[in-house]
Amino acid sequence: MYDESIKLLEMPDHDSISVCVFNENEGLFELGERINARFDEAYMNGYNWDALIRFYVANIDPELMAEIESAPEAGMYSAYMSFSPENIKKMKRFESFIRVMVADEAALMKFIEEHCDEIEWD
Repeated sequence: MYDESIKLLEMPDHDSISVCVFNENEGLFELGERINARFDEAYMNGYNWDALIRFYVANIDPELMAEIESAPEAGMYSAYMSFSPENIKKMKRFESFIRVMVADEAALMKFIEEHCDEIEWD
């Protein structure tokens, strides 16, 4: 699900590996609209996807989240690390956390409801 909206990009020539979430892609955009309809503060631009993803992954794997940098923009969330075989594995794990997060909308909505006041929305 959301295969075209979540991409792992390996860029060894730029010493970077990234996971990009294209929140303006059709399916993910609609999910963001449904999140925002339930939670006023969760207008799901790239900055709020950043807030949600960081909080979600930090609850699962805080050590991994502490190592990852992010660069959100209005229409996209991007997380990155320097390029290395070890970091490729880490970013693949990070990507899988995001895919699991968005795959079960009911569980995601419940998670947001339980933690809405803790997430640092934009």
